[in-house]
Amino acid sequence: MASLQAQDVTSLKAVLAEWRRLLLPSRLEKAQQAGPGTIQLGLRHLQGMQWLELSWQAEAARVHAIAPPPRQGEGSTLAQQLQHGLGGLALVSLQQVGWERVLELGFARRPGEAPQRWLVAELMGRHSNLLLLEPDGDGRQVVALGRQVKTAQSRLRPIGTGDPYQPPPPLDGAPPSRAESFERWRQRVALLPLPLEQALRSAYQGISPALARQLAPPQWLQQPVTELQSHQWELLWQRWQLWLAAVEAERFCWQGDAEGYRCWSAEPHAQPPASAAMPINRGLAAFYGRALAQQSLSQQRRQLQQQLERLLRREQQQAGSQQALLDAVPESDALQLQADALLSQFQPSRSCIDTAQKLYRQARRRRRSVAAIQERLAWHGQRLAWLEASLTYLDQAEDLEALQGLGRDLEEHLHPGGRPARQSRRGSGQGREGQPLELISPGGLTLQVGRNHRQNEWIAFRQARRGDLWFHAQELPGSHVVLRSSAAAAGEDDLQAAADLAAHFSRGRGNRRVPVLMVPTAELQRIPGAAPGTVRHRGGSLLWGEPERALSLLAARQP
Repeated sequence: MASLQAQDVTSLKAVLAEWRRLLLPSRLEKAQQAGPGTIQLGLRHLQGMQWLELSWQAEAARVHAIAPPPRQGEGSTLAQQLQHGLGGLALVSLQQVGWERVLELGFARRPGEAPQRWLVAELMGRHSNLLLLEPDGDGRQVVALGRQVKTAQSRLRPIGTGDPYQPPPPLDGAPPSRAESFERWRQRVALLPLPLEQALRSAYQGISPALARQLAPPQWLQQPVTELQSHQWELLWQRWQLWLAAVEAERFCWQGDAEGYRCWSAEPHAQPPASAAMPINRGLAAFYGRALAQQSLSQQRRQLQQQLERLLRREQQQAGSQQALLDAVPESDALQLQADALLSQFQPSRSCIDTAQKLYRQARRRRRSVAAIQERLAWHGQRLAWLEASLTYLDQAEDLEALQGLGRDLEEHLHPGGRPARQSRRGSGQGREGQPLELISPGGLTLQVGRNHRQNEWIAFRQARRGDLWFHAQELPGSHVVLRSSAAAAGEDDLQAAADLAAHFSRGRGNRRVPVLMVPTAELQRIPGAAPGTVRHRGGSLLWGEPERALSLLAARQP
């Protein structure tokens, strides 16, 4: 996965420009911790309530305004410390000095007074942190912080509760300035024979990889500065001046997509938005919200896949051991013949008789064990089918809710004697099994697709009515599909649509055609002792589904 665009000093200045117009002054009413590296603050201002998010996550250190969040994390130690230290105080200052990615929020008893406490957000990649400071003599002392930094982690700047606050080390490079001449700027950038992007970042402060891409075309950035032509230097200088002018005049705007964003405007007459709009903050919140949700989705998918594959290997080994025992049963006849031969001797010795009796017992044990071994093999077969189906659901999971449903299924599979799942009310589908996928067939009938084992159980047994039809890919792991034909007679197009969906949501999705079983739900039976969603049936008809044809039905569903 590509690295996430970091919030650089330009976007930080843009965020603060919108905050100053709305939040100075405002009063802190609530602090809560949304995650291991994220704090949310609720501030009451003249126009209402505004929430801010401050995060010191290494991969996504950021500050921006957010929509009102759900109530969460109030009991965390840091949230309680911030609530105790800043609750009821007025936000009276927002400071960001030079080109440092360090933000200071100053709080006082009432507007117009000097700050008495400061909340400092340091957005510096893996060195990011959040610190609550209070006066201590001529300096300031750390009262609380997001993460302690031990000497083993940083010999240059260890920091913990009770330590005097020391600002981060100064940045390398020169601060960008509009007063600098073209010749001096070009001389500084071209001082070392580096690629353009690296030269800009080493020569000046505040130049992030994203900003470098905004200043120069991508093909220029990897070009050594010694090879740049005069017209390239002139165009780069023009962009450089437009950027500095936009920052100086706080001429900020939001331009973003799924890959990245830009927060400054090259238009000299661009006007800042109304104070309550905060488009840059909204854009950043949406960008990082989507990106972090996708990262979380990918991480959970990997973890679930590793767990399922590990369980699958173990189950296959255990099934193989039982199969080996079953394969050894025919040897009981050979043991019987060996015992018969020993007793057929003329006047067999006592040891021969003992050996023969032992062989008879071994032969009887092997013959008697067949039923138990076959039962265990059937049990392992059910578990293997469950795991194969889970891997199929995982491959086809498209959102966090689907992954969470699979996670709950796996937890109950690993701990079957644990607390039972809370059952949803009939007809709601909103219990722990989650909401199955619902579509409308060409004839206007409801189609339901289970996205995990409990959803399969719910649509096939708990919600199905007499007259409904059940569809499943033949001999392939996949989702249960139920056509609610109890409401009205199903036409050929309805049946074909259900078969196409069953083929699409199965391990055979990559095939052109997939055999699909159609069975009335009244003919389905639960298997005693089996996992949820495991069924057996009597009769049924065979249809052929085309996975690709289901795409049009999925595309037409209501968002």
